[in-house]
Amino acid sequence: MARRCDICGKGPITGHRISHSHHLTKRRWLPNLQRVRVIVDGRPQRLMVCTNCIKSGRVQKVPPRIKISSEASPQIDELGTT
Repeated sequence: MARRCDICGKGPITGHRISHSHHLTKRRWLPNLQRVRVIVDGRPQRLMVCTNCIKSGRVQKVPPRIKISSEASPQIDELGTT
């Protein structure tokens, strides 16, 4: 899986880790990607999106699913009372 934002294309950048003796070794900075359900072309889809795109409102998140349990809804008997 590529570490790249599906909206803005932000990906890893490279640089050096510098020790106290100034010895350089390679390192990578990874983007803060989150797997979120967003609406794409009117349908919900899971995408890897960076937190910057989420905070700036570039994606429209799908509302959370509401689970209805049998205990939460009252049972109505034959007379129509609860």
